[in-house]
Amino acid sequence: MSKQPRKPVKWVGSVKRDLDAMPGDVKDVFGHAIDLAQAGGKHPDAKPLTGFGSAGVLEVVEDHQGDTYRAVYTVRFAGWVYVLHCFQKKSKSGVQTPKKDMDLIHTRLKAAKQDFEAWQAQQGAR
Repeated sequence: MSKQPRKPVKWVGSVKRDLDAMPGDVKDVFGHAIDLAQAGGKHPDAKPLTGFGSAGVLEVVEDHQGDTYRAVYTVRFAGWVYVLHCFQKKSKSGVQTPKKDMDLIHTRLKAAKQDFEAWQAQQGAR
């Protein structure tokens, strides 16, 4: 039985700094979710993020001391895990992700796609 290689992680924009600034318990949950994605698995709390057309963009929500934190990542690009956004949800508009955060996720997903396509082109040139 051969072991599947772990997918490398790409941190898009300021997402690594944003994750590092979160409480330790939240970082542990999000880190575990990303680790599972790297191994080809899925965290039990990871759900498809609405508005992206498939299960390729996932969100993990964690509550900590009355605050809600979210991590968004994609496994849409073969062989890679792109972490798109980590943030504390401050909106009082229910469970819906605020528009500015959705816009940022869309922008970073486009950047991830460009990065992946550039990597593919580089691999093809070898």
